[in-house]
Amino acid sequence: MVDFKFKDSYGIDDLVEIVKLLRSLGGCPWDIEQTHSSIRMDFIEEVYEAIEAIDNNDPELLREELGDVLLQVVFHTQIEREKGTFNFNDVCDEVCKKMIVRHPHVFGEVKVSDTGEVLNNWEAIKQETKGQTTYTETLKSVAVSLPALLRAQKVGKRAAKSGMDFKDAETAIKNIHSELAELSEAAASYNKERIADEMGDVLFSCVNAARLLGLNSEECLTAATDKFIRRFAAVEAEISKTDNTMNDFTTEKLDEIWNEIKHKI
Repeated sequence: MVDFKFKDSYGIDDLVEIVKLLRSLGGCPWDIEQTHSSIRMDFIEEVYEAIEAIDNNDPELLREELGDVLLQVVFHTQIEREKGTFNFNDVCDEVCKKMIVRHPHVFGEVKVSDTGEVLNNWEAIKQETKGQTTYTETLKSVAVSLPALLRAQKVGKRAAKSGMDFKDAETAIKNIHSELAELSEAAASYNKERIADEMGDVLFSCVNAARLLGLNSEECLTAATDKFIRRFAAVEAEISKTDNTMNDFTTEKLDEIWNEIKHKI
């Protein structure tokens, strides 16, 4: 058993020490075995759970979930601390310096008139500090691990800064129709690779249209999925009144009930 003193209240230094003890000799066997890769998905899940707390406007749950996210940060940092690469103070030092450099209108003499100028300055400073000299480099720097829709929207937004973008939302919507026609042609060929390629183009076109309409494609799809679940539940509830299950109905009959529900929900 490790030597540890219990307290009424704990701070960040305590969390760092707790994680250190968990991974030390005599600590927790599971924690000791973990690597960056083995807990990678845990990190992602904790962030999504924090987002759900925000969406549900639940401050108590948010406090808990932010703690779980912070634990992930400290845990990954401890792994590197053991290797001698960096520690938690180094992490804090770097992000503090980044915030100061990227907010010259707060910590320097730069004057801004609105949030648009703030964001433009942020991106310009970010490119400079990261040594990005071409638009292509800014596109490649968008994390591949992001959800596909979110990544596509960020890439499209950055590409637009180069001038390569649709004239307006209407033009982007017309492009969706063009891509759908190409998808139909590909589907008729039964060539799976070609179909997948064209399907990707359709999805990317939809993301660009959403961006130019001032919408977040990730949020749009989430809302559409939630709406589908509500309507699906209503269809199943309607069918349950007949003492049947959905599998007892033909696709045509299910579509008929769906269209009736669709006008109500």
